Amino acid sequence: MAIRGIRGATSVAADEPQAIFDATRELLKEIMGQNGEMRTEDIASACFTLTEDLCMAYPAQAARQMGWEAVPMLCAREIPVPHSLPRILRVLIHWNTEVPQSGIRHVYLHDAAQLRPDLAPAQQTRTVAGMNE
Repeated sequence: MAIRGIRGATSVAADEPQAIFDATRELLKEIMGQNGEMRTEDIASACFTLTEDLCMAYPAQAARQMGWEAVPMLCAREIPVPHSLPRILRVLIHWNTEVPQSGIRHVYLHDAAQLRPDLAPAQQTRTVAGMNE
């Protein structure tokens, strides 16, 4: 069985615990929905990052509330690149799966769709010079 990485990101409405938890839950539900074979017990680990303007809660806490209690998780600060998008939450999930790399669906929601217009739905994307990661 291979381990695959799934990337995701979303914008957070405000630096408030509930806003961070809501954004985390929405992002993780969408990632699991778009990667239909994904089960929590097959997730090897998850790494969350937050931009420096988000510091009131750990995204991993919201994931644990969703049933990810056994998943090893880490929360970290995103590097402060000049002119980067504010209030962005990112995740990298390591998934044990037989799904080929080409079958993995990465998820970029709301303002974070600007980060990867090649992966985000066309109706949510706008090309922003210097903002692709």
